[in-house]
Amino acid sequence: MLKSGKHSEKSVILSLIGLLLCVCIFSMMLGKYSIQLGDILTVFKNRVFNSYNEELKVVDHIIINIRLPRVILAGIVGAGLSISGSSLQGTFQNSLVSPDILGVCSGAGLGAALGILFFDNNIVVITVLPFLFGILSIILVFFLSGSKKKSDNMTLVLSGIIVSSIFNALTSLVKYVADTKDKLPTITFWLMGSFSNTTYREILISALPIFIGLLGLLMFRWKLNLLSLGDEDAYTLGVNPKQTRWLIILFSTLITAACVAVSGIVGWVGLVIPHICRKIIGNNHDKLLFISCLVGAIFMIVVDTIARNIVTSEIPIGILTALIGAPFFAIIYRRSRGGE
Repeated sequence: MLKSGKHSEKSVILSLIGLLLCVCIFSMMLGKYSIQLGDILTVFKNRVFNSYNEELKVVDHIIINIRLPRVILAGIVGAGLSISGSSLQGTFQNSLVSPDILGVCSGAGLGAALGILFFDNNIVVITVLPFLFGILSIILVFFLSGSKKKSDNMTLVLSGIIVSSIFNALTSLVKYVADTKDKLPTITFWLMGSFSNTTYREILISALPIFIGLLGLLMFRWKLNLLSLGDEDAYTLGVNPKQTRWLIILFSTLITAACVAVSGIVGWVGLVIPHICRKIIGNNHDKLLFISCLVGAIFMIVVDTIARNIVTSEIPIGILTALIGAPFFAIIYRRSRGGE
């Protein structure tokens, strides 16, 4: 049976939207060039009313062309990875499932590395190959788990670990044969995850597939609740469990591959954020998926802000999400085990 959240849905959503706006503004204020809140508001006001202020020329460039696209992309990627994780965990009724655990991130990373190696960092190829290899990783996980319906939890996780190991090994092989002066540093830095040098081009490239995936998952949110009742009950209520699972996996893979294509591999977000959201709103996916988007966006923007401000040289965001996500998940897992 689904557990209802302790907090009202409307108050939670309004609070998270307000927090998201505050985080976005705060992120644009911080950096090597500190900007006051009043200047940010003036820049946006000037853009809306098509006015010009010579004194804020530099501030306008930093906000509109550097920090704003970075904040937008970080929010999109955080929301995408979080809703993918929530959907996959609901699909398999397994809290350990996530895009990176199932090998989707590793497969997408291999696809992007191959694109950098053989196609000179062609943005179209690096967008298509991660999706194809992400789909391939899911197919391999299903093949190894050996179940036509609902995979055993441990078998599914172990299959994902095996597939991830294979793709990680192949990615290491790509790095081994890559040009050490040019392509190897590009592949290595890209795989660690980063939003540096983000432009509106990356947003345009990732927005459509992520939006399609988000829309698809939100349309299936009530079917995720029915899957938790078991296949027989789902059939009785007019839902085809096998078809529904594959469509959810397809939409989740589309989102994850698009995120990996523009940000590199950013792990743990799709695993940890859904757990936080369940503590806030409960297990009802009709509410959980939307809340996951908001919390994921907030988390990613905050982590990216830390990554570019904590030291002089920017820290790859994948490192920070692992350092934050892994201990946090360990605490959650230990508490859940203690409550059994």
